[in-house]
Amino acid sequence: MGGSRVQVNKTHKSRFSSKHSRNVHKTSVKDRIAVVKTERNVGKGARAARVQRNKMIRDQKRAAVLKEKRELSGSRSPPRVIVLFGLSASVDLDSFSDDLLSLLSKESSSEVSSGTVASSEYRTRTTVLKAPHGDLLACMEMAKVADLLAFVASINSLSEEADSYYIDSFGDQCLSVFRSLGLPSTVVFIRDLPTELKQRNELKKACTSSLASEFPEDCKFYPADTKDELHKFLWLFKEQRLKVPHWRAQRPYLMAQKVDAASDGNSEKCTLLLTGYLRARTLSVNQLVHVTGAGDFQLSKIEVLKDPFPLSSRKNQDIMDSDEMNVEVIGCLAPDPQKQEALVVENEPDPLSGEQTWPTEAEIAKADEDLKKKKTRKRTLPRGTSEYQAAWIVDGSDEEESDGDDEDDDDGMVLDQNEDGQEGNEYTEFDGDGASIRFGASDEETDNDSVMMEADNITREKIEDELKELKEAHAADEEFPDEVDTPIDVPARKRFAKYRGLKSFRTSSWDPKESLPQDYARIFQFDNFKRTQKHVLAKALAKEQENMEGCIPVGSYARLHIKEVPSAIASKLCALGKTTPITACGLLEHESKVSVLHFSVKKNETYDLPIKSKEELLFHVGFRQFVGRPLFSSEYINTDKNKMERFLHPGRFSVASIYAPISFPPLPSIILKRTGEDAAPAVVAVGSLKSIDPDRIILKRVILTGYPQRVSKRKASVKHMFYNPEDVKWFKPVELYTKRGLRGRIKEPVGTHGAMKCLLNGVLEQRDTICMNLFKRAYPKWPNHHYSFL
Repeated sequence: MGGSRVQVNKTHKSRFSSKHSRNVHKTSVKDRIAVVKTERNVGKGARAARVQRNKMIRDQKRAAVLKEKRELSGSRSPPRVIVLFGLSASVDLDSFSDDLLSLLSKESSSEVSSGTVASSEYRTRTTVLKAPHGDLLACMEMAKVADLLAFVASINSLSEEADSYYIDSFGDQCLSVFRSLGLPSTVVFIRDLPTELKQRNELKKACTSSLASEFPEDCKFYPADTKDELHKFLWLFKEQRLKVPHWRAQRPYLMAQKVDAASDGNSEKCTLLLTGYLRARTLSVNQLVHVTGAGDFQLSKIEVLKDPFPLSSRKNQDIMDSDEMNVEVIGCLAPDPQKQEALVVENEPDPLSGEQTWPTEAEIAKADEDLKKKKTRKRTLPRGTSEYQAAWIVDGSDEEESDGDDEDDDDGMVLDQNEDGQEGNEYTEFDGDGASIRFGASDEETDNDSVMMEADNITREKIEDELKELKEAHAADEEFPDEVDTPIDVPARKRFAKYRGLKSFRTSSWDPKESLPQDYARIFQFDNFKRTQKHVLAKALAKEQENMEGCIPVGSYARLHIKEVPSAIASKLCALGKTTPITACGLLEHESKVSVLHFSVKKNETYDLPIKSKEELLFHVGFRQFVGRPLFSSEYINTDKNKMERFLHPGRFSVASIYAPISFPPLPSIILKRTGEDAAPAVVAVGSLKSIDPDRIILKRVILTGYPQRVSKRKASVKHMFYNPEDVKWFKPVELYTKRGLRGRIKEPVGTHGAMKCLLNGVLEQRDTICMNLFKRAYPKWPNHHYSFL
């Protein structure tokens, strides 16, 4: 084979190629080094920028820490508050406090007139408070203002209560409350250790291992028997960065070291004077303040005083021990009437805002027709009655006849709608509870809070009987939740006129603005609460950073003049300030107005008595205290409706809704209940503020039950759910279900005693129970007063 079709390959030229042609595709060493250097420079520049950025971040953090240390050790920072809390009653806090104060002041404890000491040796100012063992409210107020919570354990307490391991029942209760409030920096002091070194170390190790699980991981344990041990702690405390709960850092507060009252010429009102150091944030004289337990008030002026405890090498003991009323006034701030925030608590609705001033033509025409019908209607009048006299006679017989006619024309309950029929409109002024009182229904629907008893008629036997009934109702609610008995002497369509049936609890619609109570006209509502909260917090932060006029900085020693305080409350505060710290907290914008607050709460394990909805309780929310009558409810996901709970059940979280002044979350809440006038309040629940939403729908459910009389596969005759055929027709649109999971509906009434035919989607067992769910919206109870002192 040959010719033009023969394949011709390219000849290999390496044999005859030159050295230059063989290396033409290669990069020169010089160019290659230049490329490598360029790439290395690019990488080196990025790395250098990254290193420089990290170094700048470290320098900023170091400068912030250094600034904080200088502020803590400087004269501008307020004294650090150390709260001493004995874990058991056997701990001697007085001797420990004396040792600590004498070491700080270099003087005997008897010469220290105040708990605040300025130590030039340790370059720190400290306020030492002793929590009284057994007084829960005083311990809570001290824990709210504590910068360092020092728990004191005694080795001798182990022999008294071997089961408690250094902590008695009151100490355990306070520990749980402190955890719910948010623990600040904590330490544990171990006292009464033996002098022998080996035994001392063993007991210290045993105490540490026993108490370590009760406190945070960063909590340190110190022996505190000798002066050297306390000296070691104070040197570490001086450099320690203390952490505080987040909710405390959002608002300015002042712990009063002196409480006085000045008369304004009015016997009922006076000016309350609180003197102390301002902490956390700057305070404006135009801002509202909340006094612990007393309420919200305006400021008449703020006096900035000379610091009575200056941190300097020269000691002026005369100034420290002098009366604080004679302290020199450095400056005085007065509020601006145009900028001062108004003290608005409740909304004042206009009762004529919904009235129409002039009738329309259609209304005039309808009124004329009604007048003609009224004239043509025959009325039975006494003989000799004139037309003028007849106009003043109320004809009740005609109304009864018309009501009876309307009753016959009713078609039944409307499902998934607001209209309860014409029969229900006759009793719109009563809710379900009020109707039960009027018509003598079961006690399940009776609101015991609305029935007031005279104090003279209350005896020990009656109190025990009421408590027994409450416990029985609580047990019945746990075993048969929401089940009620249909009254025999009252028609069910009247008894449950306010209730309606829902096709689906999750998907059925319910208008949150429908048929609101009169109390909703007194509250405030936000268009978008989260956006408002973000705006208010940003505005408060900008005010602090800009150092606006009318504000005093953190660390200032000031006297607050709080105006228009009731004289009775001021006298109580003056007496209470000797044992318990009185706190004045600056309020953010809108925080004095009343709305519907929702708390996520859990019943305290140590409280065994039942807690009923709408019962008066005392809420501690951050620095604030107010009284509420909560409505408990469970929370469901993927729905806008929530089911009301008649009692607060243990072991699970519930939502407590109350009418109370607005507070911006997050805030912890401690719920107390007063057991008597002289008895100390008990902690019934703990939790936190969840949201502020008047549109949150809480539905009260009642379950009507019936029992099968005759069963034929899917058909059954049911009795004891209703007691007349009209009620059966009225509730015919509502769906039925059984406790064993079947669904069904009412077919028709049977007989004249309320029996009915039901059709189910499965074979019914004779032992099963037929149920019907009815719902109505529930609201919390308006308290008699918002604050505990009123």
